Amino acid sequence: MPRSERSPLLLAGLLATVGAAHFATPRQFDAIVPRALPGSARKWTYASGAAELALAAGLALPRTRRTAALATAAFFVGVFPANVKMAVDWRHRPAPQKAAALGRLPLQVPLVLWARGVARGAETRS
Repeated sequence: MPRSERSPLLLAGLLATVGAAHFATPRQFDAIVPRALPGSARKWTYASGAAELALAAGLALPRTRRTAALATAAFFVGVFPANVKMAVDWRHRPAPQKAAALGRLPLQVPLVLWARGVARGAETRS
């Protein structure tokens, strides 16, 4: 399988893994839901997990890949405030945890670019 064919499937696998984790261990995700969002943190944890699973399914199917990839890029932008909240909340934790929380912030950029690249790749094969 060519690298360009694996990239969407790797991204789908990442989203499916993290999406499933939202249901398996929701408490860790509840903690990073921004307080400004209405309703319970658990509701947002489950909604974002379900969104990640749906995006993973869309990325896995060539027919829906372009739309799912664009939605994935938007999703990564949309969850950025949760990563900011985590970095702020973890600022007084031990150095390794603080570094992990801060490291998540710039990680969003390559994730968005990866999703956009998948969308462009799907366009060229349509």
